[in-house]
Amino acid sequence: MTTSLQPKFIAALAALLFSLPCFAIDLDSASLEAGSGSQVRMLRVGVQSNFAPRWFQSNGTHLSGYWDAAVAEWRGNAYRNVKGERQYITIFGLTPVFRLQADDLKGWYLEAGVGANLLTKLYDNNDDHLSTSFQFNDHLGAGYVFDGGWDVGIKLEHFSNGGIKKPNSGVNFVLLKVARKF
Repeated sequence: MTTSLQPKFIAALAALLFSLPCFAIDLDSASLEAGSGSQVRMLRVGVQSNFAPRWFQSNGTHLSGYWDAAVAEWRGNAYRNVKGERQYITIFGLTPVFRLQADDLKGWYLEAGVGANLLTKLYDNNDDHLSTSFQFNDHLGAGYVFDGGWDVGIKLEHFSNGGIKKPNSGVNFVLLKVARKF
């Protein structure tokens, strides 16, 4: 398919953002992520809601985290293994993310998360195939939170169906993230 799903992506994002108040979720930040993998690019927007507890608080640091609800669009650049052929897929995801950070929530942090995603179509790009619309994602990341509430980070992310059905090549990304606290 060579047409862009950008209007559908924008409509899905709007639906997500406008439906969140219905769930009485206390939102703490919003994020924009962009990155790429092997012949595929991703643009993702998300909203986050912090976990209430702090675990293992010691020496000015603690373990905590947040829920990340996101909508993303992937653009494959080798659809059905043909370079230059495009495949556009919209992804809806929810991920609990655990973060090791300073008690004042500023400065350097490390984070990791494992979540669930739904794809609008099956991925078939650059000889990689995902045979289910349901995919797990896991990531490892690091970043820095500035005094003004801006959060800049980098993460490695992997998508796979966890062996539910073959083929299951998986898709990997390196992503840059910018987030802002409300």
